[in-house]
Amino acid sequence: MTLMQRLLGRPLATAEEQRQRISPWMGVPVLGLDALSSAAYGPEAAMTVLLVAGTAGQALITPIMLGVIALLLVLYASYRQTIRAYPQGGGSYTVARTNLGVNAGLLAAAALVLDYVMNVAVGISAGVGALVSALPVLLPLRPELCLLLLLVIAVVNLRGVRDSGVAFMLPTVLFVLLLLGVIVAGVLQVVLTGGHPVPVVAPQAGAASAAVGLSAWLIVRAFSAGCTAMTGIEAVSNGVGSFRAPAVRNARLALTFIVGLLGVLLAGIAFLARAYGVTATDPASPEYRSVLTTLIAAVTGTGPVYAVSVAAILAVLCLSANTSFAGLPRVAKLLADDDYLPHGFASRGPRLVYTWGVVSLTLLAALLLVVFGGVTDRLVPLFAIGAFLAFTLSQLGMVGHWRRLRQRGLPLVLNAFGAAASGVTLLVVLASKFTEGAWVTLLIVPGLVLAFRATHRHYRHVQAEITTEHPLDFTPRPAPIVIVPVQAWTTVTRKALRFARQLGDVRAVHVLTEQDGHDLQDRWAACVTGPAAASGAPAPTLVLLESPYRQLLEPLLDYVHAVEQDCPDRQVVVLVPELVGPRLTHSLLHNARSAVLKARLSFGGDRRVVVMQVPWSLDDTQGRGRAPR
Repeated sequence: MTLMQRLLGRPLATAEEQRQRISPWMGVPVLGLDALSSAAYGPEAAMTVLLVAGTAGQALITPIMLGVIALLLVLYASYRQTIRAYPQGGGSYTVARTNLGVNAGLLAAAALVLDYVMNVAVGISAGVGALVSALPVLLPLRPELCLLLLLVIAVVNLRGVRDSGVAFMLPTVLFVLLLLGVIVAGVLQVVLTGGHPVPVVAPQAGAASAAVGLSAWLIVRAFSAGCTAMTGIEAVSNGVGSFRAPAVRNARLALTFIVGLLGVLLAGIAFLARAYGVTATDPASPEYRSVLTTLIAAVTGTGPVYAVSVAAILAVLCLSANTSFAGLPRVAKLLADDDYLPHGFASRGPRLVYTWGVVSLTLLAALLLVVFGGVTDRLVPLFAIGAFLAFTLSQLGMVGHWRRLRQRGLPLVLNAFGAAASGVTLLVVLASKFTEGAWVTLLIVPGLVLAFRATHRHYRHVQAEITTEHPLDFTPRPAPIVIVPVQAWTTVTRKALRFARQLGDVRAVHVLTEQDGHDLQDRWAACVTGPAAASGAPAPTLVLLESPYRQLLEPLLDYVHAVEQDCPDRQVVVLVPELVGPRLTHSLLHNARSAVLKARLSFGGDRRVVVMQVPWSLDDTQGRGRAPR
């Protein structure tokens, strides 16, 4: 077993695909970590916006989060319908493209790509950031820790969807059970104390007075910030094909688990934050503590439960990137099927995983983490914008779906309301975060759409050029002219010439430079011309090319093009002799010129020039004390 197989697992046959599909329960860690982890920062995002309004603003957190949960339920109902109507997956891209047109579909796809890449970078950096905050000694290693965690998640996903579900099941269960336990304990304390629980660890005091008054714009901004808790819920509709049969039923069941757990967590955190007097703190302040960790300390203290809960939160924040690794490759596969991405994205690797999608996502996220040193706070606005743009287009697409089927009633109303609410949220986030980096989306999203379009035009152009209805031509044609670049008389040269003689008229081409010792000319008569005359066979022609500027490739390329022009009725074949070694170092020591030659000929645009490789396998016994073959 090779090292790669030990790392990624043995190759899986296509017949084993069904065993690699996941159950609804396993769909929670595979496709729901992004959504569930948002409970750790969604309510806090809304409370942070309300900081400027003091205690009056913090009192609104419960109704605001109830509004978020209401919108969450609308989106939940919509995506249940999307899963049933479009079981092939693709989520917003498929719905928008089918019902709103190609442009809307590509816009949704660009939003999904942005959302998934940002989710990986932000999730990993947030988790590692919390880790280095708890262990400051690790702060200098922040970028390296981000990349290491990214590599681990990528390798787990390259092993297959089922393996990632098994690997991330334990931290997911621990996170959910601990938070639910804290919420239940906190609610019991509120009930037993008549609504006035005594915190075990008192939270930091809130603002004494409001810096600004409450306004409709402030409340809308807080609501839109709290809506970041909904990012990731579309992943299930993108990954319907990951579930075992019946896939639609199991996908909808997994979505129900995820949304139900998220709704309970959001409601519980908002309720207890108000009851225990937990307020947000300025993220830039040295005394900053997250709302969730402050709430856990208020309910349970800072003992073992607190330590394990914080560890579970950190783990889920870090692993929330797994949702993107499950979702983006499948969206990329659909784009590739429609010729909007390279076709390699539609091919599954040895472990039945869309390898190109996983690797591309890893590289893009790594680039973000390296450029920003593992601190991606400036890119957080892009995170929400990509998600809500996809939400809005999906809802509008479902409205078009019901209108196309001429169905009226509650489903159409829900989707129309969801489209309006998510659209307004998108505009608010874009307006409030525009100067903080959200303007970049006006470049990234259209840029992705243009890239999709350019890829599609290329494939259409190629298809139009190579498509033919003409039958195979059996008219006899003259033998091709075979050009063999020759540097010296060696076993490699001899093999190449023997093979070339079977194809057509052979011309051995040798470029003369100042280092040339004319050894080939001296031996040609003895090794080629003489044996050819003795056997009565035509001898290959030796062509000598002068190179006054000591160039090897340019004279040879000029000769090939001249032969092609002089013989318009004949095919030109260039046989390139190469040394092939069993080690990577052998490729570095040989074939540099032959590789450049093949590239120049292959991309030269000459349709009548065929480039072929004649390899000579080197013996690996050299230098090991054994005789060569």
